[in-house]
Amino acid sequence: MEGSGYEASRVSQFLMRCLFTMFAEDVDLIPENCFTELLVSLQGDTGNFPDMVRTLWETMDKGGFSPILRAKLRRFNGGLFEDCEALPLNDAQLELLVEAGKADWREVEPAIFGTLLERALDPVERHKLGAHYTPRAYVERLVMPTIIDPLRDEWDAVRTAAITLATRGDADEAIETVRDFHAKLCETRILDPACGSGNFLYVALEHMKRLEGEVLNTLRELGYRQTELLTVDPHQFLGIEVNPRAAAIADLVLWIGYLQWHIRTRDLSQIAEPIIRKFHNIECRDAVLAWDAVEPVLDDNGEPVTRWDGRTTKPHPVTGEEVPDDSARIPVLKYINPRKADWPEANYIVGNPPFIGGWKLRQARGDGYTKALWETYSAVPNKTDYVMYWWQRAADAVTEGKAHQFGFITTNSIRQGFNRKVVSANIGVGHCLAIHFAVPDHPWVDAFDGSDVRIAMTVAGKADATQPGTLSTLIPDRTDTHRTRGDDFTIQRGTIQADLTIGANLDAAVSLKANEGISYAGVKLHGSGFLLHPGEGVNFSDETDVIKKYVNGRDISQTSRNLSFIDLFGM
Repeated sequence: MEGSGYEASRVSQFLMRCLFTMFAEDVDLIPENCFTELLVSLQGDTGNFPDMVRTLWETMDKGGFSPILRAKLRRFNGGLFEDCEALPLNDAQLELLVEAGKADWREVEPAIFGTLLERALDPVERHKLGAHYTPRAYVERLVMPTIIDPLRDEWDAVRTAAITLATRGDADEAIETVRDFHAKLCETRILDPACGSGNFLYVALEHMKRLEGEVLNTLRELGYRQTELLTVDPHQFLGIEVNPRAAAIADLVLWIGYLQWHIRTRDLSQIAEPIIRKFHNIECRDAVLAWDAVEPVLDDNGEPVTRWDGRTTKPHPVTGEEVPDDSARIPVLKYINPRKADWPEANYIVGNPPFIGGWKLRQARGDGYTKALWETYSAVPNKTDYVMYWWQRAADAVTEGKAHQFGFITTNSIRQGFNRKVVSANIGVGHCLAIHFAVPDHPWVDAFDGSDVRIAMTVAGKADATQPGTLSTLIPDRTDTHRTRGDDFTIQRGTIQADLTIGANLDAAVSLKANEGISYAGVKLHGSGFLLHPGEGVNFSDETDVIKKYVNGRDISQTSRNLSFIDLFGM
């Protein structure tokens, strides 16, 4: 469809409406198989497709009798059907849509569906489709200690108190105690300030619905029958996402997940209209930086200054390797009145912010954005990874009492150098925060080129001397030299330091003056520009003095790369 001249954003919105309608017919929110049968009836008559499908969606938006389906439909409303455009299809495209409609969308897994749909609809990311897959269990490993465990601890205390009251004969007070907790649960707000297609928010929603089920069961056991429609729903799950396509998908993922749970546990008649509500809970904007305006930078001749767009590549004419395409250029921008972006208040903050190394920030976001970010977050070292600006912003929210706790996925280099300075500036003696849970090194998403991505998980909140931190270390399950997996962990409890260890606080160590001038780091490579692969040579008159064998620890302990390097030290 994009090849026919339609913008990717229009195609993605159209396909999301199609997929939701397929889901709706499979869960009986609209007559069973009605949409798929409509598509089948239009085979060979594609000219009428746009008008008929648009008319159907207009009826789903407002509710009422559908002349297309000859049935009365509920009011769906919500942003998904705000624009009811149905794009023209040819016979082959309609056949693909019919094939998709015949699948069963009832039990689609939102935590996977969102990521796959996002990449399928993004022309740049499409080549990675299916290769970037984050197992749900990995998402849960952060969501549980960040959000669900503290809520469950609170619920356990409330349930114990209610049972005690009921045993004493104070049934009404016991019921009121549980109802108060339920009301609080239904207003607990979760924020993912880098929500992507909504995976973390959906997993949090599902686990909070499970907890709500336990609460409602306890109320029934105490003799109370709920009549009000108070429930955990998508309005509590807030997201910030800079990619408009991903932001729209996140909203869809939350509603599909919520409706799946509702249909499994309640009668269809109990779903209030409009079935989808527009809560404006997913915001499309930058999460760490706000500004008044963006202006192009001009050179001395008044012409716009441009740079490589940071993502477009082309094959090198000699090596065939992908290299930057210098013809793909975008303007260099300056940001007027940059400042920290506002975050909506939430009880818990969780997410997986973008992994961009500090040294790549200019390349990825441009000089203007990087300069504005550095000026705005003066307390964060300039060479810090991009993800750490989210970490600092969340730490500020907890320190200021605007959130109870936060948990983030970061690069595992959070334990090193400039990244660790951000952590150590917020925890320990003289600070009110502590790390309550951490996984220092964990596999994440396999990149499409087969390399491993290693991450760390950190959960931080107000320091509490009665609550020791939990350090969870993965026990490796090695299937080959380059992949480490496993689901077993060793657990340590105690004060977690900024380097994600339990023990001495090495950041508090100071240099011994007696060691000044008696040690030297030696010669070491910074970057790979002087490395030579097997078969590569350099035309020197005497290579023996400058071409030397190069090994690192992995070359010795695993498989040697047989590298050499050019050593011009002292020349």
